[in-house]
Amino acid sequence: MNKLLIVGTVAFDAIETPFGKTDKILGGAGTYIGLSASFFNLQSAIVSVVGDDFPQEYLDLLTARNIDISGLEIVKGGKTFFWAGKYHNDLNSRDTLVTELNTLADFNPVVPQNFKNADVVMLGNLHPLVQASVLDQMTQKPKLVVLDTMNFWMDCALPELLAVMKRIDVITINDEEARQLSGEYSLVKAAAKIHTMGPKYVVIKKGEHGALLFHNKEVFFAPALPLEEVFDPTGAGDTFAGGFAGYIAQSENVSFENMKNAIIYGSNLASFCVEKFGTERMENLKKEEVVERLKQFRALTQFDIALQ
Repeated sequence: MNKLLIVGTVAFDAIETPFGKTDKILGGAGTYIGLSASFFNLQSAIVSVVGDDFPQEYLDLLTARNIDISGLEIVKGGKTFFWAGKYHNDLNSRDTLVTELNTLADFNPVVPQNFKNADVVMLGNLHPLVQASVLDQMTQKPKLVVLDTMNFWMDCALPELLAVMKRIDVITINDEEARQLSGEYSLVKAAAKIHTMGPKYVVIKKGEHGALLFHNKEVFFAPALPLEEVFDPTGAGDTFAGGFAGYIAQSENVSFENMKNAIIYGSNLASFCVEKFGTERMENLKKEEVVERLKQFRALTQFDIALQ
């Protein structure tokens, strides 16, 4: 069975949207990526860190999804990373109210021995030096390395980010971040510029407007499924990344054509994530629902047209 190594935060979130608010709930990029990837036939492991305030029930949830947590360090007396945010009415913008790094401030990732030969590595949104240290621990070159990052690292750790980008195959960022990283407004020009920084494939996420995949001169667009209700966009990008990386790891095919399918699978899973607060929808999601919605995606994008 193929192996997917996931590196990312396992955390507490407190979320407020126009539809309500939560107390501390399960969150973190690594959590969303792991839950999303668990819908594929593969072995996965999360490398992260939490404090001993992290509930056993959350650990049990991850292991129940066949996610290896031997690389999840639990710091005695430590507190788990905490983020609180409030979304504006359009749900596209948000204000960060609280960020407490806690145990994440001194995080040194340790890759489990049996995942140092993972086929696919998904580097969640963390300091580029942490992402690089994971790649340093691999005993063989993965078939695919996917990296997620954000504008915060572009602002405060750009040299380190550019260094790790030379070692990856795929970068996933949103449109605003692509423009900042490249200095180009056109996303086509932005992707071309980012190609020169290392990644062979550039995935630009556009939220409710879908996602773009660039490879050299080739471009693929996947729409987002129009939903009746969106409760909470937190974790949608990470759920997308988990679906993308999970599909690639399961299929063992890193071609551009297969990545089109991976983009659709990622978009499909992300469409569920936003329907409830936090990880609730992903925790209760059934495989049959995933397959049924894939049919909706196919119907949304398939058409026959006579070429005159």
